[in-house]
Amino acid sequence: MPTAAKTRATSPEPLPAKGPPITPVLGIAGRWQVAAAVVAFLALVVALLYSGAAASRSVSDPGALVRWGLPVSKVVHNIAVSTVIGGLIFAVAILPRKIGGRGKDSGDEHPLFARAVMVTAIAGAFWTLSAVAVLVLTYADVAGQGISSDTEFTQALVYFVTGIETGQAWLAVVIIAALVTTVLFGVRSLMGLALTLILAMGGLIPPALIGHSSSSSDHEGAINSLALHLLGVSVWVGGIVMLALLSGILAGRHGKVADSKAGRPGDATERTLRRFSMLAGFAFFTVLASGVINASIRVTSWADLLGSPYGQLIVIKTAATLVLGAIGFMHRQWVIPQLSRKGSLLSARRVLWQLILVELIVMGATSGIAVALGRSAPPQVTTYAPDVTPAFILSGYDLPPELTPERWLTEWRLDWLGIAVALVGLVAYILGVVKLRRRGDKWQWFRTVNWVVGLIVLTFITSGPPAVYGRILFSAHMVDHMALTMVAPIFLVLGAPMTLALRALTPRGDGSRGLREWILIFIQSKFSQLVTHPLFAAANFAGSIIIFYYSDIFGFAMREHVGHVLMNVHFTLTGYIFILTMIGTDPLPRRAPYPMRLLLLLATMGFHAFFGVAIMGGTGLLAADYFGNLGRDWGQSALMDQQVGGAVAWGVGEVPTLLVAIGVAIMWSRSDEKEKRRVDRAADRNNDADLTAYNNMFAKLAERDARQPGRE
Repeated sequence: MPTAAKTRATSPEPLPAKGPPITPVLGIAGRWQVAAAVVAFLALVVALLYSGAAASRSVSDPGALVRWGLPVSKVVHNIAVSTVIGGLIFAVAILPRKIGGRGKDSGDEHPLFARAVMVTAIAGAFWTLSAVAVLVLTYADVAGQGISSDTEFTQALVYFVTGIETGQAWLAVVIIAALVTTVLFGVRSLMGLALTLILAMGGLIPPALIGHSSSSSDHEGAINSLALHLLGVSVWVGGIVMLALLSGILAGRHGKVADSKAGRPGDATERTLRRFSMLAGFAFFTVLASGVINASIRVTSWADLLGSPYGQLIVIKTAATLVLGAIGFMHRQWVIPQLSRKGSLLSARRVLWQLILVELIVMGATSGIAVALGRSAPPQVTTYAPDVTPAFILSGYDLPPELTPERWLTEWRLDWLGIAVALVGLVAYILGVVKLRRRGDKWQWFRTVNWVVGLIVLTFITSGPPAVYGRILFSAHMVDHMALTMVAPIFLVLGAPMTLALRALTPRGDGSRGLREWILIFIQSKFSQLVTHPLFAAANFAGSIIIFYYSDIFGFAMREHVGHVLMNVHFTLTGYIFILTMIGTDPLPRRAPYPMRLLLLLATMGFHAFFGVAIMGGTGLLAADYFGNLGRDWGQSALMDQQVGGAVAWGVGEVPTLLVAIGVAIMWSRSDEKEKRRVDRAADRNNDADLTAYNNMFAKLAERDARQPGRE
């Protein structure tokens, strides 16, 4: 009996036997997958020859092996890291882990999940080896000498990876790739794979910090747009590669998965395509928008775009991206809906794999062009001018004009990373509200307005005058900091995004984990219980200020782009979590009672006052090697401006905290009213049974005392 039950649970639903025999569509053959890889290298060769990037140099030529080996290694590296990221996304968010839709650790692994993890581990090995090759060949290319095994070459290579920024970046990639590969060969839990995915995405950061982007006129915009571009490309290309490599299983007998909700097996191909299609749509717009932004920073005129090999390669790459977007649109609008119709199943599957094959080939060609583009010199100069200012050396930008009241609204420098976060948050929120409305559920307009206002405030803080002058003036930086910590989070928390996501997202029944399942896991995790504990949230909110400003972390955040981004992320999340524990309605592991909330808020107000007064009375300049060397010839001295910043920390920090305290008091009052109404309704239902029992208890006590001798 148990054996039969197991067979029924794990076997897919048999296809109907009626009608003519159907010839199976066995996905994409291996020879076509190899052909796509060959196309990538052919496109690379043609693009390198066209741009002249692989031509021999008249001075310090490293040799043909380095000139051609470096771009080939980069193509392998890019495809491998994309496959790793795409495979991990498929494993943790798209494919079922167990046969029969079981989400527990018991049972056999689903063939799709097992194949995805195996392919990802193999791709990780290629990623590691290709990263090592890129590291060595990059040094040889920079040094202008061929590969050698002598001691001098080795010593210079060691100095390159330890003392030069480019070498350090590729050494970080090698370490991350090796760690990811090691984990992939031993970990099968979804949580472990999810953490590995985060680590793998971190491997995209070092390449974004070097090369043309790091020395562009708008280097932070170029770095942010390139990082977004690499992330979008990795998700998109990796997903298409995984579809091709999983096509044999999807088209075979394991192409059905159990569904505990529907009560019958479902089509794995349709579900996989639907889930990846939404993700690919976001990736397409990210790749296209970030590519256009990055190109506009490096190519500033139509003549450079159309008249230089660099610009022409950009045009070809953009056209290929649009073609891929059109194919993805065909997938979503025609092919995927056809997969659910039995009459057209065979033809839809054939067209599906044909389109994916075309995507794979076009993506391979685009990858080759992208590597050749990175090896080509852009029309704009990417080196520092001889008369570069101290402000440009320290902050990456020239001094803005003197700060005036009107310039608090007019001086902008777009932070594309912050804009991307705001746009994704806005689109996702609107899609969730629309889905609820179509389903007939209600969603308070007050929450939507607060969420939109919060995103606008966040964009103003990260791209507007607070960000521009926050790199020059400590007082403006403190406005930026306090707004990130206390202003934007209030509106974002009142938007209740987690509640909306949990209501709008559909639970899965096939054993895979979608966004809804991961949100619930995160909310219930030990980490969430720690960081959202009211005492920890308050201590983190207040204590991190002292650690940040009175250590070298502050100077690192002002000088380095990565430090600046991490600073913004930390203070935004710190403020969001603290406000969430005070007035949030999203689900939390535990909530503090209202008296404790008010006490924590009062303590926070006192701490902000203490911190502000300490800054106002300080006689030493914080991050003196930065603020003291900007060469600013307008405004107050750096020390006086810092003292003004202390007043800002005191004043700006107190007002939002007071508003939150008022909100807590209102919520407390409403909670008491709700409890009173609940008690009144219960009394109406049972005719004041609780009060009657209470009075009867005292009556019995009085009667017992009266019967005792010696009592009056």
